[in-house]
Amino acid sequence: MAPPPPRGLVPALLWGLSFIVSLPGPVRLQPSPIPQPSPPTEPHPCHTCRGLVDSFNKGLERTIRDNFGGGNTAWEEEKLSKYKDSETRLVEVLESVCSKSDYECHRLLELSEELVESWWFHKQQEAPDLFQWLCSDSLKLCCPSGTFGPSCLPCPGGTEKPCGGYGQCEGEGTRGGSGHCDCQAGYGGEACGQCGLGYFEAERNTSHLVCSACFGPCARCSGPEESNCLQCKKGWALHHLKCVDIDECGTEQASCGADQFCVNTEGSYECRDCAKACLGCMGAGPGRCKKCSSGYQQVGSKCLGESPANGIQALGGPCHLKLRGVRIWTEQGKEGWNVTWARAEGSCHDLSNTESGVLHVGCCPGSQGSDPSLPSLKMWTSVRQRCVQERTSSARTPRAVTVVSVLRATNRLRASV
Repeated sequence: MAPPPPRGLVPALLWGLSFIVSLPGPVRLQPSPIPQPSPPTEPHPCHTCRGLVDSFNKGLERTIRDNFGGGNTAWEEEKLSKYKDSETRLVEVLESVCSKSDYECHRLLELSEELVESWWFHKQQEAPDLFQWLCSDSLKLCCPSGTFGPSCLPCPGGTEKPCGGYGQCEGEGTRGGSGHCDCQAGYGGEACGQCGLGYFEAERNTSHLVCSACFGPCARCSGPEESNCLQCKKGWALHHLKCVDIDECGTEQASCGADQFCVNTEGSYECRDCAKACLGCMGAGPGRCKKCSSGYQQVGSKCLGESPANGIQALGGPCHLKLRGVRIWTEQGKEGWNVTWARAEGSCHDLSNTESGVLHVGCCPGSQGSDPSLPSLKMWTSVRQRCVQERTSSARTPRAVTVVSVLRATNRLRASV
């Protein structure tokens, strides 16, 4: 046990330090890692330049509106002509062209500020479009509409109607991209000038194309009807211009695990797990097992579990539960012999060494699966593989009966069959 710390602030600190140093290994506090957010995707430089120019043009409108709004018209016109192209106005616009948090805009403005000033004082008349002059011609960050890439090549379908008007040209308007057309649903081809898989031409002229959907499983078709199919989607087979579902479970196309079974679905199939009782199966439930798992036995066509309680085991045939060498308490009632699983003190009889050796319980036809934990189950015996109810007289007898009574009833049944 460590000695108590000394009194006083300094001695206590020294004592605590010596205690930490005396530990068998280094003591390190591991802070929980803080999840780091994924870095945001940076915008394309052309988009940043376009945003800067759009903000610049809004600033021009704002400065005219805020500084000249009513009063002496002649005086305003004179002042406006001086203010319109003044350095004062340029500074006012540039001060608010980028928001405080827009780092990319501030960086681009710093790189292009001299170009903007040159355009403001010298190029406005010959190049009134600031975006074209700054972003495309001077900085070479953008391309004209309908073009893409470092050399501003035309998009598929032409610059007037890129991708036929039914798709988006990748990289259009920028110095990047592949120029590939990302077509709308139902359209395909290099310039989106054809109908895609699952669609057909409903209407076409020199400037217009309408693609409509085929019937569900059709990959290619001549019309919208079920009988208009020309080619089927995967999982379907063409038969007399109709697409018929392929049963993969009945062919070698399905691939399921050893403890799974196949279920056919429209255009495909599913692999589902076998029941726990099964060691391989052909379908759902314990009645479709190929073999029984450990702890289960074949009962007719099903694999049923072995119950460890009171030595109960699964039994084939109409009787599915049996007792072998168990202590039971029997009583005679109005309807015949009843069996309870409770042990009545002073009334328990060991039947393990009787001549019959086996008493079958809970095998009443039509009530398969009766719960052996319930009291007063009718007692049956197996005679020549059949379940026969043991019957007695309706006279009331004492609750506790002897083993001899049970054996006599059993022997009478055997003799009568």
